[in-house]
Formats: sequence, structure tokens, C-alpha cells
Amino acid sequence: MSSSPVPPSRPFDPASSAASLAHRVPDLGALQLLLAVARLGSLGRAARELGITQPAASSRVRAMERQLGVALVDRSPRGSRLTDAGALVTDWAGRIVEAAEAFDAGAQALRDRRDSRLRVAASMTIAEYLLPGWLIALRTQRPDTAVSLLAGNSAAVASRLLAGEADLGFVEGLTVPGGLDEVVIAHDRLVVVAAPSHPWARRDKPLDPAELAATPLILREEGSGTRQVLDAALGGLARPLIELSSTTAVKASAVSGAGPSVLSELAVGEELAARRLVEIPLRDMRLRRELRAVWPTGHRPAGPGRDLLSLTRGGTGTRGA
Repeated sequence: MSSSPVPPSRPFDPASSAASLAHRVPDLGALQLLLAVARLGSLGRAARELGITQPAASSRVRAMERQLGVALVDRSPRGSRLTDAGALVTDWAGRIVEAAEAFDAGAQALRDRRDSRLRVAASMTIAEYLLPGWLIALRTQRPDTAVSLLAGNSAAVASRLLAGEADLGFVEGLTVPGGLDEVVIAHDRLVVVAAPSHPWARRDKPLDPAELAATPLILREEGSGTRQVLDAALGGLARPLIELSSTTAVKASAVSGAGPSVLSELAVGEELAARRLVEIPLRDMRLRRELRAVWPTGHRPAGPGRDLLSLTRGGTGTRGA
């Protein structure tokens, strides 16, 4: 005697189960309405408490009854009374709503913790000449957010973001490493500068790019955005006259007459206006670069990071393209 083959069992599919559960279980709004009817004994009063019309409340109760396949509320001129099934469903609904409230409170705690601090990493020029204004504006919007700033070159900023040591970064380099998303927030111009006593300050013709490339300059360290852009534009640089780790130090050395340098226009505006430095025109070349905001791929800034990003794109410190 042969037996009928047993059909193979279907593997459990969490995604399919979750989707079907969403169709079988009433939403939170419907469950809250049912709880209000149980507490107030009136569909009309429950509707008013929840800020909806009575017809809308009636429609929602009928839809819930169709979804569950049982009658939940007996309606009469004296009010609304739960059926036996309705009382049981209301008990379950209370547990679901309590769990949802706990979920919401936990999510809010996570948001509060996220919004209580913002870790920013920025390359030196942006950190010194643009971020202070942006952070003052952010302070007005979010007075309770503590902001920490880590300043370094563009390569260091990228490393901090990839290591999870910063939430949002700002860089000046030509490219952004893999693992980071980016958006251009401003444009900047690099200028060749020297002290008024330097021979270049007395030239009557623009400086040839080849001569600039062959001249030892006061430069930032390797990995800085300024040096990356300059090196790429000139096709290589002579060995630096002096190599320093901050824009302020490079500028001070140039002002002292130690030698020429190439710096952001943002950094030398006051010195050029006061004639402590002189801009040296370049022949047939403009040194421009993009300033970018960067963050780990797939983690676009939220909360205070999103607000700071919005402030940077609002025109503050932005140079025309």
C-alpha cells in the first residue's frame, strides 16, 4: 500500500511574514481609536479626543472589523459598547500601543543623544576661515548641541570619518577617498603671495607657471588640499623651502619674508589689504578648487549635522564658480 507523498514544507520567509502581518493587524491609529471608545463609551467622544470626525471614526471601526473578521463595537443611541470580541481585542491593543509608546520614547532618546553632540573634522583653511561663522549660526539654531572640531589636512579628515571619529567633514583636496559621500559647498581661489620685499613683488610681468613649479616655496605638508591642488595644476613642485602643518604658520613665514607661498584667498585677504603680502599674478593660469562637505557613504548627516550642512550651502563664505 503506497502512501501519498508529503508536500515539502515551505521555508519561512521573514519578509513575506512581515508584509502579510501588516495587512492583518490594524494600524496604531485604529487601535488608539478602539481604546478611546472603550474608555469613553462613545464613538463621538472618542473621535473628538483624537481630532477626527465621527463619520471618519465610524469608517475606521468598520474597516478594522472587516480586517479582523469580527464585530468590535455595538452602536446604539445610548452610546457605543464593546462586544466580547471587542473587549478582548482592546486588551491586546493596549499592549501594542504601550509597546509603540516605549518604542517612540526610545527612538526619541536616540535622537536626543545624537543631537546632543556633533563631531566635525575640517581641513585647515575651512576650519580657520569658514567654520567659525557657520558654527556661530548653528549655535543660534541648536544651543544645546555641543560641537567638537578636529582640524587637520584633507587626508586626516577623511581618515577620521572612515574611522568613525567624526560625523561630518570638510575638505579642500582634488578627490574624496572611497567610502565617503560628498557635496560641493563652495569654490576657492589659490593665490601666489610674497612679502613686499621679495623680488617677485617688484616684477612687471606675470609669473610663469613653470617658474613657480621650479621655485622652492613655503608649503603645507603632503596630504593638504592646497598642496594637492597646486601639485596637480603645475604638474609637480620643487622641494619645499619650508614645510609647515598649518595655514597660519605658512602665512606668517611668508609675511616675514622667508619666501613665496601659495595660499587660499580666504586666508590672506587681510594681509593683502594691509600690504603685508603682495599677490603675484600668474600667466595663463587660475588656481581654483572646490570645497566639499563629506560624510561616510550611506550616512547622510541628520540633526545638527544636517543643519550645519544647510548653513554651509546658504552662501556663507562661498566663492563664485
